[in-house]
Amino acid sequence: MSDITMKKERPKHLDLRVIKQPLPAIASILHRVSGAGLFLMLPLLIYLLDLSLDSALGFAMFKSVVAHPLAKLVLLGLLWAFLHHFCMGIRILLLDLDMGTDLAPARASAKAVLLISLALTVILGVKLW
Repeated sequence: MSDITMKKERPKHLDLRVIKQPLPAIASILHRVSGAGLFLMLPLLIYLLDLSLDSALGFAMFKSVVAHPLAKLVLLGLLWAFLHHFCMGIRILLLDLDMGTDLAPARASAKAVLLISLALTVILGVKLW
């Protein structure tokens, strides 16, 4: 009976820092992180929107809050999160339609998502800063 069932040697400890993830896996992990970040920062964004639409005094407070360099950095991070999540969502929709599921196109599309989201973040970030 022991010949029939083979015992697999499994790792006892999996160190995720040592494992080299492929580019599509990194893009997928960043998609999840960006979605979680957008969800968690939604109350702040809604508060800022409410503040800007409340009154002239509220708009002045909004401008003073957004003028702070730390707030600009947070908003720039949220801009990247939105753009990456959007671009990666389009990639996932195309994968669901069975387009680009082979290894080379999957890696190329993951690379394109990362580059496009970073390029759009730089362009819009410079324009908004």
